[in-house]
Amino acid sequence: MNKLVTIGECLIDFTPSEQGGPISEVGSFTKNAGGAPANVAAVAAKLGQNAAFLSQVGQDAFGDFLIETMKVAGVETKHIAQTTEGETSLAFVSLTDDGNRDFLFYRRHAADLLYRKEQLPRDLLTAFDILHFCSVNLVESPMKHAHEALIEQAHNAGCLVSFDPNVRLPLWHDEEACRQTILDFLPKAHIVKLSDEELTFLTHIEDERQAVHTLLQEKVQVLFVTHGADGATLYTKQQCVKVSADIVQAIDTTGAGDAFIGAILSILLENNIIPKTLEQFCESQTKSLLSFANQYAGASTQKHGAIASYLVKDELPFTF
Repeated sequence: MNKLVTIGECLIDFTPSEQGGPISEVGSFTKNAGGAPANVAAVAAKLGQNAAFLSQVGQDAFGDFLIETMKVAGVETKHIAQTTEGETSLAFVSLTDDGNRDFLFYRRHAADLLYRKEQLPRDLLTAFDILHFCSVNLVESPMKHAHEALIEQAHNAGCLVSFDPNVRLPLWHDEEACRQTILDFLPKAHIVKLSDEELTFLTHIEDERQAVHTLLQEKVQVLFVTHGADGATLYTKQQCVKVSADIVQAIDTTGAGDAFIGAILSILLENNIIPKTLEQFCESQTKSLLSFANQYAGASTQKHGAIASYLVKDELPFTF
């Protein structure tokens, strides 16, 4: 059976016990598993797809917790290494009254950034698989080079490649280096997902359609732009369709963007989509794809945390 393979960071999200204040005023936090590529793998697994995650965590209690959480979610964890050379990454989160977030990261000696391309399994990917990655681990590090090698493996296998930059500027020493690195990696993907703010950050163009079409180059066939509570838009070179999201009272938006792209990739896996059939499938199923992903992401905001908030297939009150 075809599978989703994700690579990148896996970390502990410490979410606050109360909303409405900065991190400095939070009295207590709850430990949750997180990290964008880990979240996306968990979504696919919970929606009934095969999913594997490649990363490295510390040989510590937090690392043990993350691996166990991914196993419980149904994700294949045999490619998650543990090391004593670095620690499991931590992120403290504060929530505003509308469920939006502010982050404080602890990852100066991050175990995930020490993951080397030599640790990659050989011949992991086949033509009907999907590789998904993000930008947090594209800072100059061994893990960046592991990404490059795995993307090359994906291209050689002929499978789909998906990229959600998931920009976290506090983790970069240089804002322009972040932007340029994302622009360097973006043309290697067939599928790109961006928030409207990330689109403006990358292109410096305010008009959304104009900005998107500067990015629909090289391998990029489909680009999703998310608008938070306002829904999302699917772009191809020939098509632009926006679908509004249902109104929900968000409790915690952590991992909602990952829920969105994870839902999209799960549908593509279920339908055996490959690069040759991607654009036609998305154009013929645009409204259904966006509606399903919007609803799945919206449902994820009804609980605290990311992976813990994702619905399994049997729990869905909606279908594709």
